[in-house]
Amino acid sequence: MAKKFSALVESTMSHEAIDRAKQRTQVLRDEMPLNELRQARGLSQKALAAVLHVEQPAIAKMERRTDMYISTLRSHIEAMGGALEIVAKFPEGSVKIKSFGATELA
Repeated sequence: MAKKFSALVESTMSHEAIDRAKQRTQVLRDEMPLNELRQARGLSQKALAAVLHVEQPAIAKMERRTDMYISTLRSHIEAMGGALEIVAKFPEGSVKIKSFGATELA
């Protein structure tokens, strides 16, 4: 009979190793490229392109870019159902930047 993966992990991994794996998983969830974020949201490039009123190749190109306008990134994130926040981090603490106005989706 097959064993559950969780039971297998608990029987073969130490609690410290399980904790390290959970921490690493959280880091990977907290930081991901746009294409992985889109996929995690269950969206295809074609579906996102339809929301943004562009062609699918434009989404592929946008996801490969290393530099883009904040308004472009904001539109992309909002089309996935999210909200973009810009935060500056300093040793003394973080500051949310409010200089960038939100865009309206058509």
